[in-house]
Amino acid sequence: MAAQRIRVWTAVSAVALGVGSAQVMAAEEASAPAPTAQEGVMIQDGMDVTMDYALTVDGVVVDSSEGKEAFRYRHGTQQIIPGLEKALVGLKVGDAKEVTVLPEDGYGQYEAGRVIEVSKDQMPSDIGLEVGMVLGGVDAEGRPIRGTIKEIKDKAVVMDMNHPLAGKTLHFKVKITEIKPSA
Repeated sequence: MAAQRIRVWTAVSAVALGVGSAQVMAAEEASAPAPTAQEGVMIQDGMDVTMDYALTVDGVVVDSSEGKEAFRYRHGTQQIIPGLEKALVGLKVGDAKEVTVLPEDGYGQYEAGRVIEVSKDQMPSDIGLEVGMVLGGVDAEGRPIRGTIKEIKDKAVVMDMNHPLAGKTLHFKVKITEIKPSA
């Protein structure tokens, strides 16, 4: 395992285990008047979709909108995993569906080569490192990265850069609550 050079690491409070990072729509939408939902409209590219969901992996619920605000995303813009996005095409408000997403259409296969060793001198000195902690950083090219601490050695930290759900078959239960044209 080769040591990796990372420019910046910071602690991340939680890993989004759900359908992606699109919970909040683009900032410009906040100022635009919201179009109204239309009866009978089906999910297609460019539609703003709101849904309730539960995500189960190996029989355990790992994420859900229960008790939270419903999940919103813009269809066709890669804001959610491809397998789920494909399965939602054509649904209407009120429709419920169970969707199974294989790893290749979800968060990808688990790649052992994405487990890296990072020198402790590249880690934040203001936090106590712990196994299982999720850290965010910027790689040498300035791209954002995120990894989970798997092991702490004397002079290095072993980080798993795979998504926590890589290699997993995902089971979603979704109910569409709103569909409207994007602003």
